[in-house]
Amino acid sequence: MDVKEPAAEVNQQMIANRLQISRATVSRCFTNHPGINPVTRARVFQFAAEVGYVHLQMRTTRSNRKKGAKRIFGVLICSAEEEYNRTDYQNPSEQILAGVTDCAHLNDANIEVHLIDPKVCSLNDPAFLQIEKLCSRWDGLLLVYPFPDPVLNHLAPRVPLVSLVEQFDHTGIDCVDVDHYKGISAVIDHLVKHGHRHIGFFTRRYEVEASWSYRRYAAFMEAMVRLRIPLAAEDIVNVFPSHEGDYESSIDYAAERTRNGVTAWVCAADHQAYDLVRSFEKRGIIVPDTVSVTGFDGIETPPDAPTLSTIVIPFREIGTIGTQRLVERAQKRFGSAQHVLIDCRLRAGTTVGPARL
Repeated sequence: MDVKEPAAEVNQQMIANRLQISRATVSRCFTNHPGINPVTRARVFQFAAEVGYVHLQMRTTRSNRKKGAKRIFGVLICSAEEEYNRTDYQNPSEQILAGVTDCAHLNDANIEVHLIDPKVCSLNDPAFLQIEKLCSRWDGLLLVYPFPDPVLNHLAPRVPLVSLVEQFDHTGIDCVDVDHYKGISAVIDHLVKHGHRHIGFFTRRYEVEASWSYRRYAAFMEAMVRLRIPLAAEDIVNVFPSHEGDYESSIDYAAERTRNGVTAWVCAADHQAYDLVRSFEKRGIIVPDTVSVTGFDGIETPPDAPTLSTIVIPFREIGTIGTQRLVERAQKRFGSAQHVLIDCRLRAGTTVGPARL
């Protein structure tokens, strides 16, 4: 984990200055003051994670904590700093953290947020060793985004785990996620109503295997079969055994397939869809006149971008429900793991139009 600021400069006043809020507001965020807006609290925790700040109240180990003291929950966000700090797209983790901190406050608990780079796959990596030390003071741990199997296998026996927006095939990890099948089904139905029958699926490759994109692909296949819509392997991008490539080659391939008849692309995530729309336009393919594009996430529309037809995920609700489940797991350490799927809805935008003849 990289720290952007020298250790001597990382304090609450620096956080207040960077976020343009008062020092008192920052302090109240770390003490779960009831008057703090959950989104503001999430922004403070998010920035504190980026610069490596740990509040003094969070530095007492479980073994030394006095009876009746607040619980401490860790939050690990698996993301490279460059990707996490992108300003061109809304970061869903902000809303997730808002739900987490809101529920933590209601349960009289503190949270501690940390970024961990997706490249951290070895248990001997210094970044992971630092996280392992922190586990001694955590009563439970929330995971945001995919994590490598070695990390999961090592953490699961040591601390109660709840995963948010990612489902792991691990018996000891609870998961709170969106209903991918309902969301993708709504997208396909929306495209079919606009006359689309030649539909492709687009995703990208990630450093940590993104099983969420595979679940959306599986949902895509199910919806296409249910509606008896023919599907060619050539119209799938970055899912084995179809075409797989880097970012630019994947865009070029999708553009070629569009020129060969694909009238709509279902993207596994909003950021993929926005990138595809912009890249298509650079190649003379206009959305939605030439081809329609849909996403999945429901993030805010970036400046100068069209309103995307997408599935809105209630990220804040996922954060709240996941934290409440972690509270229950902390009280009953070895109870049965649960997978909870949250409802979602279609938000129609301007990136879907009638299928071209």
